[in-house]
Amino acid sequence: MKKVFLAILLIGGICSTASAQIKIGNKKIDTKKAVQAGVDAAQAITLSDADIAKLCREYMVWMDAHNPLTDENSEYGQRLQKMVGHITEIEGMPVNFGVYEVIDVNAFACGDGSIRICAGLMDAMDDDEVMAVIGHEIGHVVNTDVKDAMKNAYMRSALTNAAGAVSNTAAKLSDSELGAMAEALAGAQYSQKQENAADDYAFKFCLQNDIDPYAMSKALNKLVELYEAGGESTSRIEQMFSTHPDSAKRAQRMKEKADKHTAN
Repeated sequence: MKKVFLAILLIGGICSTASAQIKIGNKKIDTKKAVQAGVDAAQAITLSDADIAKLCREYMVWMDAHNPLTDENSEYGQRLQKMVGHITEIEGMPVNFGVYEVIDVNAFACGDGSIRICAGLMDAMDDDEVMAVIGHEIGHVVNTDVKDAMKNAYMRSALTNAAGAVSNTAAKLSDSELGAMAEALAGAQYSQKQENAADDYAFKFCLQNDIDPYAMSKALNKLVELYEAGGESTSRIEQMFSTHPDSAKRAQRMKEKADKHTAN
């Protein structure tokens, strides 16, 4: 933290020097990189919708290049097509779907309409439960949660670059801004209010697509059961649990919502 603060603190004074590097103690600081990091951080505060859309597109290109996308003719691909083949847009936003052949029990939707499901989640859940999770992630996009997360991730990657101005090792880790953003987004946590709103969207999404109204509750309960079972299952859902907390409470809330719907 001190390194980041130091690099940013020096920005005002650095701008007037002609040297590309200065020394603080035994450490060299790349002044050009520190200045750019500060500019990046400032720009993150005022990112426009167009900026966010561009970041989302670049992020998805990076993600798809670094994760094994299943072939559409594979078992996963055919199953996904059966579930979502009729969905080409959501609230006016074109969408595209894909499966990463990784063991993680997770899924996400990005602001450009890209929706990715991990094979581990498809292995753990039935079609209705997978669709409920997809609806939940789309809810985060529709409610602009993803936009805010992307903005915060960009800010974090900019600050990482500032730290990299001090440490040669950190500089190598932060040279790939998209990689830093991916790491930041992987650890992004939504508030309880945001999670509940996304759950509500998933419930509506299920009803619109003739899916079991209890699907979201069942999906959340399944996550809890897998997590509590321990072993390999725990490691496979830790990330989704950490970024989507209070699953048991949310499952009960969604069950009550489904009970009310079916009673009418």
